[in-house]
Amino acid sequence: MDCLTILAQTAEISTERVSETQIVPVDYIWEQIITLSWLQAFIAVSFGAVYLLYGWRIFKALAVISFALLGLYAGMWVGGQFFDNVLLGSVVGLALLAVLAVPLMRWAVSILGAVAGGTLTAGLWYACKLPEQYIWAGGLVGIVAGGMISFIIFKIAVMLFTSLGGGALIVTGLLSLLYQYESIQDPPTENIKELFYNQSWFVPVLLMIS
Repeated sequence: MDCLTILAQTAEISTERVSETQIVPVDYIWEQIITLSWLQAFIAVSFGAVYLLYGWRIFKALAVISFALLGLYAGMWVGGQFFDNVLLGSVVGLALLAVLAVPLMRWAVSILGAVAGGTLTAGLWYACKLPEQYIWAGGLVGIVAGGMISFIIFKIAVMLFTSLGGGALIVTGLLSLLYQYESIQDPPTENIKELFYNQSWFVPVLLMIS
């Protein structure tokens, strides 16, 4: 067996292993969407519309809520990893970041703007079917660009995080409602699920449009 054959086989095996590794938690996101009831989905769409249309007027409250949710998830991870107490970690993380967001409002909004920028560029990376194992690079570009713009022009930061937050809530609620509508058809269809799983551009494009 010559060297070229060995290299080709090695490359093929590596490609298969990479393709089997799911970096983007598509299954987890889909589970969160389909577990919503029709009422919860409707509330998500309604709140997302308020977030999107009136976010500039109430951005301080939204920033505190968003930072509190970040603290909640961070506290859950820290509590589970280091203290074996997820509940305590989530409560402490939520309260700590919610309190810090009030005096550090400009920093909080700018950080949320950077996160929104990173999410958008990571979504573009995924939509273009670029290698998932390097999606962090696409996200990092958005975080740096979004963070720099947010610190320079405060309004941009507000627009970034309120637009993305509202769009995400609307898309989540609409996908859940459409899934539930398809499930009661005779016979049931799975067009939304197929689009979600098979078309990588589907969700990022919906977020951009919203």
